[in-house]
Amino acid sequence: MNMFLIGGLAVVGVFALSIVLLYNSLIRLRNQVKNSWAQIDVQLKRRNDLIPNLVETVKGYMKHEKDLLENVTKARSAILSAETVEDKADASNMLSGTLKSLFAVSENYPDLKANQNFMQLQEEITGTENKISYARQHYNDIVMVFNTKIEVFPNNIFAGMLNFGQEALFEATEEEKKNVQVKF
Repeated sequence: MNMFLIGGLAVVGVFALSIVLLYNSLIRLRNQVKNSWAQIDVQLKRRNDLIPNLVETVKGYMKHEKDLLENVTKARSAILSAETVEDKADASNMLSGTLKSLFAVSENYPDLKANQNFMQLQEEITGTENKISYARQHYNDIVMVFNTKIEVFPNNIFAGMLNFGQEALFEATEEEKKNVQVKF
């Protein structure tokens, strides 16, 4: 009888320890997901802070490109008002597209291209875009690990009971997946 009691307690102890270890690993992964998202947010804010300086530098040269400058400003506002990962991803993708258009149109303005402020801002924004791209990749990697952890058996049973749900990936829009067309 004593052996059954000890064996039963051992099984319950192993089960409880397994749940504690699973819970702690899910908490660690969820915090990594939050940290990865925060890193994207930091880079998006940096880019957003650079945009007004870029627009002001470009305004004097591009009097005929008013719509493009307005689109850049609208895209920036969309990021600032976005709440969810999906909304921020969509707004960020929209801003990236308008910035690409702005830099492409700047080719038609040799004085602008030679402007030191514009060149520096363009370089800073390009560097920030690269950091955003890396941060997105890192975020998606962590989200994939987290989502996989809560989906595999038997974790899926306990993750649901412990209120862990899937996190959203930072995905490209259909527009971004299209081939870029270059016309001369």
